[in-house]
Amino acid sequence: MNLLKFLISKLFLKNLLYAIGILMVLFFFSFIILKIYTHHGQAISVPNYTGLTLEEVVKKARKNKFRVEVIDSVFINNLPKGTVIEQNPNPGFKVKANRRIFLTLNAFNPEKVKMPNITGVSLRQADGMLKNAGLEIGKLIFVPDIAVNNVLKQKYNESEILEGELIPKGSKIDLVLGRGLSDKKTPVPNLHLLKLSTAKNLLLRSALNVGAIIYDESVIDLQDTLEAKIWRQYPAYKESELLNLGSTVDMWLSVDSIKLELSDSIQINN
Repeated sequence: MNLLKFLISKLFLKNLLYAIGILMVLFFFSFIILKIYTHHGQAISVPNYTGLTLEEVVKKARKNKFRVEVIDSVFINNLPKGTVIEQNPNPGFKVKANRRIFLTLNAFNPEKVKMPNITGVSLRQADGMLKNAGLEIGKLIFVPDIAVNNVLKQKYNESEILEGELIPKGSKIDLVLGRGLSDKKTPVPNLHLLKLSTAKNLLLRSALNVGAIIYDESVIDLQDTLEAKIWRQYPAYKESELLNLGSTVDMWLSVDSIKLELSDSIQINN
């Protein structure tokens, strides 16, 4: 009976309300602290780190409480040494703080690779062998020879190079190829609205050389360079147009959607 009276007394009810209030306050603050600690519901846009040095990236990443890790390095001669050329996640991707950002840097010095022997093989086979060795095709030089599109000589820096010689990874190897004993020609490929890498492969398959590569003012950074598309080429694409093997094709690139759409309409009308 005394217990029942105590449970319904003002003193007990008052203390009970105090206890409930304290528990609610503790729960509220615990939730806030947990939310701050885990950044629950908060997403941060990943900045664009391409073109920055590792030191610059680390400083910038600390402001957003990101961690950075270098996972690879490659050597690209025409890009600043020691700068970021690729990142994962990509710029603009939404992530939580404390996320690890993986970086690929442009190496200060190129890795050395052995030159394979590609003489006597077809142009297509030579392309695959050079890529497997970490090398690229440079100029295609066609000379009169019965072995059409077969590699007669392999040259580096305008001199013949032997199998097994060490050269920087990514180097361009010029190929001397047979064009037959007649003046064989090849159609001009349509490079319109292609990215540069795709256009280069198409030119190679057509036994043509890459000429001038011109980016307009809309191409600002590395990402733009990778996304740019061809809006003009010279010689222009025509079904009946033929070029000598080894001729060069110049390309103009842009990321300006209006310019690309306009060039597309002109291409269709032609």
